[in-house]
Amino acid sequence: MPIFEYKAVAPSGETLTGEMEAPSSELVIARLQEGGNIPVSAREVGSGFRIETLFRGKRGLSQREVGDITQQLSTLLSAGLPLDRSLGILTELAENDRVKDLVEKVRNHVREGGSLSEGLEARHGVFSRFYINMVRAGEIGGSLDQTLSRMADYLERAKELKDGVVSAMIYPALLVVLAIASLILLMVYVIPQFTPMFEDFGGDLPLLTRIVVGIGDILKDFWWAIIGVTAVVVIWFRMQLARPASRRVWDARFLATKGLGDVIAKIETARLSRTTGTLLVNGVPLLSALSIAKNVMTNTVLGDDVAEAAKQVKTGAPLARALAQNGNFPRLALQMVNVGEETGKLDEMLLKVADTYDREVKITIDRLMALLVPALTLGLALVIGVIVMSVLMAILSINELIS
Repeated sequence: MPIFEYKAVAPSGETLTGEMEAPSSELVIARLQEGGNIPVSAREVGSGFRIETLFRGKRGLSQREVGDITQQLSTLLSAGLPLDRSLGILTELAENDRVKDLVEKVRNHVREGGSLSEGLEARHGVFSRFYINMVRAGEIGGSLDQTLSRMADYLERAKELKDGVVSAMIYPALLVVLAIASLILLMVYVIPQFTPMFEDFGGDLPLLTRIVVGIGDILKDFWWAIIGVTAVVVIWFRMQLARPASRRVWDARFLATKGLGDVIAKIETARLSRTTGTLLVNGVPLLSALSIAKNVMTNTVLGDDVAEAAKQVKTGAPLARALAQNGNFPRLALQMVNVGEETGKLDEMLLKVADTYDREVKITIDRLMALLVPALTLGLALVIGVIVMSVLMAILSINELIS
């Protein structure tokens, strides 16, 4: 039976932490509530590690940490605790010094008379504009706990999609690394062993073997140049993406690529729909929601389409028709948005669009990964087959020289 690490607040206000053996986190929460405590979190021991923690900067927080803070704060506020007390509890429950320091600074800002959204905004670069505007809308509408709960759900869905992609890429990535290492070993150390043998017998290596040996010599003698050229190409590409004009050209190329463009459009549609729908549910005007959603999108071409659509909506055009102008968004999504506008339930329909395309993206990625592994295996087999053939030809040539 799994063991869960829990955090809770006792009726006396004391913070409780510990471990509990239970079939599920829901049962842990139920047991804590039966004891009169306010559950803050319950996570299975050993499930907290994420690959992203290996690459996170010292200053920022991981997506999981932001999601945990959001969910815990929502739970405490829903239980009737004041904001200052809730932030204090979060400080005591912080899992590391980085989270503790950030929450303490936000709490100090609130104690000095500032709002929560202002305190979050003062932590430059940690929280997105979308997150800050969601919190601000919740403060204005008097439903901060509900807003944070929706935000926690949003972050969890986004994390699940990201984790799914990363998990699906682990095996193909390992396969590629092992394949490249095996090929280098064969071409640099194994195949060249035949050259001295042929020189001793006064013969020449077969053409295929000479080609393989030549490639191996290049890898052995000029590995530093290959690494240098690769680094230059990577730096050049990153610089291209850093320039707005070049980034738009590359984004347009990605979007026009068959297969890849469809996946990008679905991912960006889901992101646009969930961001806009969540903001609308919290009372943010449509134009403001579109402005925020534009900055959340990663593809600049689709982001420009949203900006242009916002201009048309400002003049009275329906959102679905405005988004359809450049033909980059999926037709099904536009039809669903149109239905939402006609029925007066645009916010609900946008969230349904997001759910629909989140599922489609997951299915598409699963299919691509299912095809990628056999394709990589087949490609590796072909390359190794060529190398083995060059070895066999060399052996046969040696036999002919001996005879």
